[in-house]
Amino acid sequence: MKKTWIIVLWILIFLGIFFSWKYNNLVTKEEAVNTAWSQVENQYQRRFDLIPNIVASVKWEANFEKSTLESVIQARASATKTTIDINDATEFEEFQKEQSGISQALSRLLMVSENYPNLKANQAFSDLRIQLEGTENRISTERMRYNEVVQDFNVYIRSFPNNIFASVLWFEKKNLFQSDEGAQKAPTVNFEE
Repeated sequence: MKKTWIIVLWILIFLGIFFSWKYNNLVTKEEAVNTAWSQVENQYQRRFDLIPNIVASVKWEANFEKSTLESVIQARASATKTTIDINDATEFEEFQKEQSGISQALSRLLMVSENYPNLKANQAFSDLRIQLEGTENRISTERMRYNEVVQDFNVYIRSFPNNIFASVLWFEKKNLFQSDEGAQKAPTVNFEE
């Protein structure tokens, strides 16, 4: 009888250690996802902070297209209102659309600015443009890192026996960034114009 209790006790200790190890791995991987998401948000915040400076430096150009400036301002305002739960696919998709809207508005602003020699010659605007381009690259890099961490997490919680622990402990699959709508089509370049 005593040997049976010792065996049962060892089995319970083993199961406790195994369960703790699996749980801690799930928590570690989920925290890696949260950290990667924070880095994505940091880069988006950097872009949000640059936008008012870019708009202010463009406003002094009297002929500059008002609608282009307004679209940048509206896109920023709309995106800053969006709160997101990265586990909610609908909110995640809406967040991604808002950020895509800002990217498109900023691209239009930079393209239109090419038509204004005074603006192109302005050193402050040039510096802001370089900072914005760097920020866009950082955003892309952090989104890629986020997707890598999420992929690792999603594979981990879907693999056996982790899937059992993940479902019992309510760990859910995380959302990935997708390419923007129309990104699969290459732009047409025409050198004859």
